[in-house]
Amino acid sequence: MMVSKHLSACTTVLVGKKASIDGSTMIARNDDTFLPLTPQRFYVEPANDHQTGEWVSNQNGFKAPLPKQAYRYSLTPNVEVDKEGVYAESGFNEKNVAMSATESVYGNERALAFDPLVKDGLAEDSLQSMVLPYIDSARDGVQYLGKLIKQYGSPEGNGVLFSDNNEVWYMEIVTGHHWVAQRIPDDAYAIAANQVAIQQVKFDDPDNFMYSDGIQEFVEKYHLNTDKQGFNFRHIFGTDNEKDRHYNTPRVWFGQKYLNPEIEQSPTSSNLPFICHTDHKISVEDVEYILSSHYNETPYDPFSKGHEDTKTLFRPISMNRTQNSHVLQIRNDLKNNSNAIMWLCFGVPAFSPYVPFFANATDTDDTYANTPVHCDDVSAYWMYRKLSMLVESHYSEFIQDDVDFLTDMKEQLRRHVQSAIDESQALKGEELTSYLTEQNHEVVKMMRIATEHFNHQLIEKGLTLSKLTFNMDKNL
Repeated sequence: MMVSKHLSACTTVLVGKKASIDGSTMIARNDDTFLPLTPQRFYVEPANDHQTGEWVSNQNGFKAPLPKQAYRYSLTPNVEVDKEGVYAESGFNEKNVAMSATESVYGNERALAFDPLVKDGLAEDSLQSMVLPYIDSARDGVQYLGKLIKQYGSPEGNGVLFSDNNEVWYMEIVTGHHWVAQRIPDDAYAIAANQVAIQQVKFDDPDNFMYSDGIQEFVEKYHLNTDKQGFNFRHIFGTDNEKDRHYNTPRVWFGQKYLNPEIEQSPTSSNLPFICHTDHKISVEDVEYILSSHYNETPYDPFSKGHEDTKTLFRPISMNRTQNSHVLQIRNDLKNNSNAIMWLCFGVPAFSPYVPFFANATDTDDTYANTPVHCDDVSAYWMYRKLSMLVESHYSEFIQDDVDFLTDMKEQLRRHVQSAIDESQALKGEELTSYLTEQNHEVVKMMRIATEHFNHQLIEKGLTLSKLTFNMDKNL
C-alpha cells in the first residue's frame, strides 16, 4: 500500500526568543492540503498512563507499539479519519512542548537512489500522534523522532517543527533514514516552504545541530556533496529546479522581504538564507501576516490589477487549500502555566482571524471539537470557511471591511489574552487549568457572535451588488 500524501505544500515560520517582541518562542505553519476542503477539528486528547496495543496507519500500513504513558496534548486532525488518515498536525502537550508536522520537503534522486523511501515507514499521518504525547522538550522531540526514523524509516520527505520556552528546532527528514535538525538561534528567525532549507551543518556543534547516524559517511561513500567545501545540507539532499523557483522560493522571499525590507533579493533565487536576523522585533501579528499573505503590495498578488501572467506567476502563501494556520507561542514573561498559546485560524488565513487558545486546558469548545464533513451553521471550521468565501467572492468591495474586522478582532483578542493572564496569576494546578479552559470557551463565544454578525453584514452588502438590476424610473 502506497502512502497517500496529504500535504502538497505548507509554509513554515520559526522565531527564536530573543528575536520576538516579548521573549516568546514561536513556531508557525499553514497546513495546506490537496483539496480546498479537507475539514479538520481541534480537540484535546487526555493523558493516558495505561495505553496498550499499537498504532496502525490506514494510509500506508505503518505499525508501531504505543508507549504505556502518554501526556495530554492538543491536535488538529482530519474529520474523515477513516478516509483521509489522522494527520494530527499541530498542538501542545501538557509539558508545554509545541510541535507542528509537517512541512513537506523533497530529497533529490541522487540521495534517494542510495537510501530510498520506506513505503510503510512513519509518515505524516501518524507522525504527530507518535511523538508529541511522549516528549519533554523541543530537543527531546528531535531525538525521539530521530530514533523512530532510524527504526521504521520514512516514506516521504518531512520538515518538523519543535519548540519549548527556551529552544526552537527545525528537523528535515529527506530520505528513508537520513535527517538533520538545526536549532534556530535565539536572535534569529527562519522561513521554509517545501524545499530543503537547512544549509551548512556543523557536526562539532551538538548544541545547535543533530543528525542521523552515519550521514557523513553516507554522503562521502556515494559522492553526494556537490560543493568543494563544507556540508550544505540543502545542496546535498535538496532540489533546485524550476518548480522550486515558482512554487517554493517566492514564499520564502516574501516572508524575508516583510521582515527585512532593506535586503534586495530575487523571488526566484536559489540562495535565500535559512537563518535570518532582523532589527525588527517579531510579533505574533507579524507571523500571522506572513502566513495570511498572497504577495500583498507586489505585482505577484493574484488580487492586484497587474498583468495576468505576473499575478499568477508564483504560488501564494495563503490559499483556499489552507485547512488551518497556527502560531504556537510560548511566552517567557509569565511565571505560571498560562504561557503557552495556540493562535488558530480555521478559515483561509487571508480573510479569517487567528483565535487564541491557552494550551493548559482539558478540552475545547464543541464548535471546534466536532466538525461535520459538510457545511453547517454550528461548527467553527465552517463558519470561518463561509467568511473566507464571502470576502473573496466580492474581493474589491469587501476586502477593506474584512481588514477592519480583522484589525478590530486582533485588538479584542489581545485584550482577552492579557485579561485572562492577569486574572490567573494567583492560580495554580487544576484551578489554573480549569480557569484557562473556561477562558478558551469564552473566546469562542465572543468570536462566534462577532463573526456571525460580520458574515451577515457581508451578505446584506452583497445583495446590493447583484448584476440583476436596472435603473430607468423609480416608479418601475
